[in-house]
Amino acid sequence: MLVNFDSLEGTSKIWIYQSNREFSENEIAEISHNLENFIGVWKRHGDDLKASYQIKYNQFIVIAVDENFNEISGCSIDALVNLMKKFEQKFVVDLTNKLNISFKDNHNINVVSMVDFQNYAKQQKITSNTVVFNNMITNKADFEKHWEVTADKSWHKRFLSISN
Repeated sequence: MLVNFDSLEGTSKIWIYQSNREFSENEIAEISHNLENFIGVWKRHGDDLKASYQIKYNQFIVIAVDENFNEISGCSIDALVNLMKKFEQKFVVDLTNKLNISFKDNHNINVVSMVDFQNYAKQQKITSNTVVFNNMITNKADFEKHWEVTADKSWHKRFLSISN
């Protein structure tokens, strides 16, 4: 069952899928339409899931499920991943590669491989003050407070020691 994202509990489970490029307005409209249809009928062993989504910066698809209402199952997660894979094929983007890292360079969002991120840290192109996106967070409260943070406040900080 599709609900307003803001109405979900802070403990709601979060998945973040980052695209390696921005979506166009037409792509966002189609993705939103497909997500609303998907979430509207998304089930866990026949039981409704209370869920929502957001598209941030025209580049991040954020899915939230209130597990206090109904816990999500492996089959339900598989269905979500399959939807993201369909988006990947249709829009020729990379959404499921967890080895891509995103960060801000002024107002631009960059998505690079982990190796490139490490190299940028070595070259001090990425510093403790670089804004990164912590896509490894797992609940809505963390998403709201700790998703978009400076590198020194995220798991990304382990790469910063390379440059010291």
